[in-house]
Amino acid sequence: MTLTETQARRRVAGTEWAALAAELDVHGSAPTGPLLTPAECRDLAALYEKPELFRTTVDMARHRFGSGEYRYFTHDLPAPVAALRAALYPRLLPIARDWAARLGRPAPWPDSLREWLEACHAAGQDRSAQILLRYAEGDWNALHRDVFGDMLFPLQVVVGLDEYGSDYTGGEFLMVEQRPRAQSRGTATALRQGHGLVFTTRDRPVRTKRGWSAGAMRHGVSTVRSGRRHALGIVFHDA
Repeated sequence: MTLTETQARRRVAGTEWAALAAELDVHGSAPTGPLLTPAECRDLAALYEKPELFRTTVDMARHRFGSGEYRYFTHDLPAPVAALRAALYPRLLPIARDWAARLGRPAPWPDSLREWLEACHAAGQDRSAQILLRYAEGDWNALHRDVFGDMLFPLQVVVGLDEYGSDYTGGEFLMVEQRPRAQSRGTATALRQGHGLVFTTRDRPVRTKRGWSAGAMRHGVSTVRSGRRHALGIVFHDA
């Protein structure tokens, strides 16, 4: 299983990023083009059975997060995970800075992912946050945010590793926007195998009569109705 940084950059470049940014503005999530081949997806999903690659396993039912499991990789990431993370960061960085400007927030993210991760580690966030998730029939993930501390990158990516409708049914990716003085709005997205979904870590800019405000958002996974669902979570801050 090999994916070089050059190959990852080419695949990431295949997404229409201006259109993706516009969709993110509206929905808080937006799909990418293909990032992994079906064979690469299967190889990554198979890594779940190699516990030596992970720093910890989380039983979601035990922590009342839902039902199912996920595992955090160690910092010694598989080559495709490291390559995609490095290729996606510079594409997401302009969006993150634009959102920060609209919300009047600081934008502490340097041009280099390495420098940003060094800043995370210096602040005490030094654990890998790259996730491999596995859901069986009946499993689900409660609505939540992946915020581990003050060092936060506002966007992350989930990549589907199985074929929706064939390997599993149900298990749609959920996003819910908590709207002030109004009922919440939800969206459900079926992840395409090998494709990514960019989504907000905690909120998105929302235009109001008084300017821009932060629309709080959470994400989760609907109940898997059949089969088994694997997904790769790419996070741009450490825990």
